[in-house]
Amino acid sequence: MSRQDVSLSEAYHQDCRLFTGYSPCVHGGRCPGCEHYQRGAPQLLLINLDALGDVLRTTAQLPALHRRWPDAVVTWLTRARAVPLLQGHPLIDRVVALDLDATVELRARRFDLILSVDKGAVGAGLAQQLSAARKLGFGLAADGSILPFNPGARYLYDSGLSDQLKFRDNQRSEPDMLAEALELPYQREPYRLHLSQQERAGPPRAVGFNTGSSPGWPRKRLALELQVAAIRRVAEATGEPVLLLGGPEDSQRNEELASRLGPLAEPTPTDLGLRSGAAQVARCQVVVSGDSLGMHLAIALGCHVVAWFGPTCPQEIDLYDRGVKLLASVCCAPCWQAGCQREPACNGELDPDLVVTAVLDCLVARREGRVLDELRGGSWAPRIRRRDDVR
Repeated sequence: MSRQDVSLSEAYHQDCRLFTGYSPCVHGGRCPGCEHYQRGAPQLLLINLDALGDVLRTTAQLPALHRRWPDAVVTWLTRARAVPLLQGHPLIDRVVALDLDATVELRARRFDLILSVDKGAVGAGLAQQLSAARKLGFGLAADGSILPFNPGARYLYDSGLSDQLKFRDNQRSEPDMLAEALELPYQREPYRLHLSQQERAGPPRAVGFNTGSSPGWPRKRLALELQVAAIRRVAEATGEPVLLLGGPEDSQRNEELASRLGPLAEPTPTDLGLRSGAAQVARCQVVVSGDSLGMHLAIALGCHVVAWFGPTCPQEIDLYDRGVKLLASVCCAPCWQAGCQREPACNGELDPDLVVTAVLDCLVARREGRVLDELRGGSWAPRIRRRDDVR
């Protein structure tokens, strides 16, 4: 019988997760009888294009996805800048950077399920256009407004439209709300960033200080003078220099901090890319950070975290029993405003001694292997509670 007489389904395992139809798979053999056959179904597309920290945090949903669909093939669409955060994750089959080529390819495919995480026009618009048997999360209406695809996404949708719900009433973390939006059981599983042993090279340090935030959110980073005081006291209390962490936008600030603090601070490279920066975070037992990518990196790498909150909502962040949340002593927070006219601003209204005490408590809790989940400082936010406590 000639090759032309054999049907494609007989000649190839087209449902194998390793089959592309373009070139032989890594095992290089014929499909019939292959001992490496791995059924790949259903085909899932996860769309997550927004902030880097949000992309990293969404990886908390992957274990639940694979429990529901053990043989699922997960394709993750994101922006090119976020790809390094997802590389090497064992529960993602393919990471696709958003560009014209990717859009053409995805429009030609039909997925079993699209999981649209972003409440943004581009991600929701793509989810609306692409073909799938079912869609969960958020899509884009004809008039350009964001709408939930499914009833489970309504609570997360509503939280973005009501200051009362988002700032005061809601006591659930963002991964909890997102699990409900994607119709997944919530088991409070942490998000992960996977680094190789080679990437993790570097001597360990007790404490790292993520000094910056994205340029659009200057109030998410503590005021410079407060950082100087806190880093000095932490270094003196621990007896070793504090690592200065951050990205390219933090280079100038870190240089100034290093100049003013001398041997009490140790600057790290800020211009070698996301994974290099994450490797510096991974050296630390405890990381002090505002509500920024640096905080999410520390959480994803299993560090203890002292997280400071001013304009954003502490209840949406889960430190997974490995940290302390410090609140600004102002009556107007949270506000989710990029800037304000208040002086002194919330990022200058924190006692540096609170930072030192929280760091030392984290070091002790880490050494003793005990739970640490506390809220300290300002009194404007209620005690964080789990979803089971609220319902």
